[in-house]
Amino acid sequence: MKVVVTGAAGQIAYSLVPFLCEEGIFNSPKKIDLNLVEIPQAMERLDGFVKELEDSAYSTINSISTFDNIQDAVIDADWCLLVGSIPRGIVLNGKEIKERSDLLKINGGIFTEQGSAIGKNAKPSCKILVVGNPANTNALIGKINSKIDSQLWMAMTMLDALRAKAQLAHKLNCHVDEIYRLAVFGNHSPTMFPDLENTFVDGKSAYESINNHDWVENEFLPRVQQRGAEIIKARGASSASSAARAACETVKAVEHPTRSGDVFNAAVMSDGAYGIPEGIFSGFPLISDGRGSIEIVRDYSLSDFAKTGLKRTADELVAERNLVKDLI
Repeated sequence: MKVVVTGAAGQIAYSLVPFLCEEGIFNSPKKIDLNLVEIPQAMERLDGFVKELEDSAYSTINSISTFDNIQDAVIDADWCLLVGSIPRGIVLNGKEIKERSDLLKINGGIFTEQGSAIGKNAKPSCKILVVGNPANTNALIGKINSKIDSQLWMAMTMLDALRAKAQLAHKLNCHVDEIYRLAVFGNHSPTMFPDLENTFVDGKSAYESINNHDWVENEFLPRVQQRGAEIIKARGASSASSAARAACETVKAVEHPTRSGDVFNAAVMSDGAYGIPEGIFSGFPLISDGRGSIEIVRDYSLSDFAKTGLKRTADELVAERNLVKDLI
């Protein structure tokens, strides 16, 4: 099994790759050929990481290879985890990148190339998870440029779902394993909508158990939506370990059948479900059969409050798509 990780010398990958190397993540007895990709300037740092991976002597790993180009790295790939992207705040050509529109266009060029390479060189059954932000629209650009319908493209919203579960577990004094059917709709951004009205805890409605809409609207939603900014303020850097864990959990969720009565979270190309416009990548509740096929769960009942939240995040995704229309 060939697994590709981009941005492999970065902080997220430093946590992610060891997670991926643990037993039981992939639903296959095959050992992993790990292809790690970085820009040429970061190859020396990547070499140091490879030495650590070698010293860890993972029983799951067959080989570790490094690449400074995406075309060679993704040949016959089974999985591609696209972690690398240009972050907001970086200085390029003497200019700090602050605006989301600039970020979309810069990363759009990266994901145009990556999508094309994956379409041409990876397996037709390849599964792709976009972690690098703006993840939803990066995934859209990559998928359109891959031109291979059989490849499964996703953007990561699992981190948002895990954050929501943690807050809900704290509120209801329950364990996260008792939470079922929590779904995050829309964009991986502050407009995302984590839905509690269709979430169950120990067989009971989470929303009814909370019995406090003011808390849901004015404490829960802002806390989950702004959690990334809260972490940056606290540690002086963006989420890394939790993002890595969420990426690994997404892979595991796709590779294994979804537990009965539950869902997992990722953003996929919308087909119009829940009124989300077609042709954008949106978070949805999903199920997996463990054999490479995933489906949107379509039986959620949405209140007017939820529908307003979904429209807000969908409108943002449509606006992002319009900003990169020349790339798709």
